[in-house]
Amino acid sequence: MNEAVSPLAVAVITDADVEPVVALWQRCGLTRPWNDPHADIALARRRDNSTILIGRDGGAIVATVMVGHDGHRGWVYYVAVDPDCRKRGFGRVIMASVEDWLRRAGILKLQLLVRRENAQANAFYQSLGFGESTSVMFQKWLDGRDPTP
Repeated sequence: MNEAVSPLAVAVITDADVEPVVALWQRCGLTRPWNDPHADIALARRRDNSTILIGRDGGAIVATVMVGHDGHRGWVYYVAVDPDCRKRGFGRVIMASVEDWLRRAGILKLQLLVRRENAQANAFYQSLGFGESTSVMFQKWLDGRDPTP
């Protein structure tokens, strides 16, 4: 049986939150060798069209999401819930916070990327009403690197 959902206090990341957020992303397996999470955080905090939202339970950071938009579509990255706190509704709360943030910015479409083999994440997003896109994603590193997996 799922534990009772406790309130999740959602706020924008602060300087003091950066290291705990990176540690959570690493614990959740979200970091990749080709992405520097500290640089990703700094970039998201640099502009008005992106941020990182954190969810606290009892003062501890237990959920995060990086959200931004290009003026037309919203995107999310680094959606994380502490493995010890899963099945408590925190993922739903942090994603609802993303939707609210995007609506306030006037953005009505939200997109995200999930690796096909990540069945758990795919099922989670489908449970939130996301549908699989028919678009094909292409990638290119502007510094000449080979495409990443």
